[in-house]
Amino acid sequence: MRDAFAAAAADLLDRDPRVAVVLADISADLFRKAAEAHPDRVVNVGIREQLLVGAAGGLALAGLRPIAHTYAPFLIERAFEQVKLDFERQGTSGVLVSVGASYDWAEGSFTHFGPRDVALFDTLPGWRVFVPGHAAEVPPLLEEAVDSEEGAYVRLSLRHNEAPHGGTDGALSVMRRGKRAAVIAVGPVLDNVLAAAEGLDVTVAYTNTPRPLDTEGLRDLAAETGGTVVMVEPYLEGTSAWLVSKALSDRPHRLLSIGVGREELRRYGTAAQHERLHGLDAEGIGARVREFLGPA
Repeated sequence: MRDAFAAAAADLLDRDPRVAVVLADISADLFRKAAEAHPDRVVNVGIREQLLVGAAGGLALAGLRPIAHTYAPFLIERAFEQVKLDFERQGTSGVLVSVGASYDWAEGSFTHFGPRDVALFDTLPGWRVFVPGHAAEVPPLLEEAVDSEEGAYVRLSLRHNEAPHGGTDGALSVMRRGKRAAVIAVGPVLDNVLAAAEGLDVTVAYTNTPRPLDTEGLRDLAAETGGTVVMVEPYLEGTSAWLVSKALSDRPHRLLSIGVGREELRRYGTAAQHERLHGLDAEGIGARVREFLGPA
């Protein structure tokens, strides 16, 4: 996904004189040619993440469409004050693109984990959040983010599905249909969800645009499944619970949230091990859904 992002961003730099890229050393090698071609619009501020976001906010004030890029916890958690002040409070917008996701580089320890990022964006109005599940989804989503006047967060990951799905309109894409629950899979967890759903009478729908969540599509699917919803997200468990509850507040419903747990796993391990320990592999998802649904 990172390679696809860099290539797409370089193309946007060539095509759109408003676009600027701000880096904090991360992925700088992927932008070497773009920086040579556009030295005034590819800026590497070094390992200074607050400055990264602040500089991007300044470019936005100057009329450019900045793309700021680094690891998720550095871009969002470490520099959240700058996201609030240098974009939100200034009335400007930009595109923030992260790598690392929740635990992609587990060897880098907890400092490089970013499961809280989307939850933080839920405290700010109007930001769109894109969570591609495949590298082929990245270029169209990035272009959609850059072309918009809204703030956008693009969450890249090493975890991915075998094939691309979904479009750029944010609509839920139904992958299979059933009657007992509507299972919503966000981004790279789709393949695990589909494997977990084998033998279960459930609908599985996919989105790479959890913000804004397709609440109309969710309501339609919930109506077909008795108001039973399972939300599977590759970040902090329960992040979208408030949105699902709000969308279905006028009708009885049940919700199971599956995502990254809140406990701190201190042994580094690998991303696959973290996925299993958080119950986000196919076996873990399947076990929780079966327990939630009970006997058929």
